[in-house]
Amino acid sequence: MKIKTVLLAIFLASGTLFAQDWQTDFERAKEMAKSGNKPIILVFQGSDWCAPCIKLDQQIWSSEEFKNYSSDHFVMLLADFPRKKQNMLPAEQQKKNEQLAETYNSKGYFPLVVVLDKDGKILGQTGYKKISVKEYISLLESFSG
Repeated sequence: MKIKTVLLAIFLASGTLFAQDWQTDFERAKEMAKSGNKPIILVFQGSDWCAPCIKLDQQIWSSEEFKNYSSDHFVMLLADFPRKKQNMLPAEQQKKNEQLAETYNSKGYFPLVVVLDKDGKILGQTGYKKISVKEYISLLESFSG
């Protein structure tokens, strides 16, 4: 019984070690971008209703290749807009996401991926594309020069 518990703990810990390091606070993301001299990848998604958002997450954001690359090259910032009651965000986070949308996604596109410099200036934007992880990384890098 003890071995099963230890193995379960190791399994759960290893899953969190390799999880994408998503930020949800814009000011914190800018601080990290400045200190690490990295662009910010701001992702607007509807995690529980937007099919292209879900595909982008499964095919790009959740891939080991992207997670490994992004940890050294990007600050990942997530603005999620779930619709299902059980997935609703706390009111404070929802307000932060709405403020980001007013500034960077006024047309309400989902998914929208906005590449920002360390001060929050838009360098480029894209969305879901049916391309490889390597090609998607190249696309994101092309915006930051």
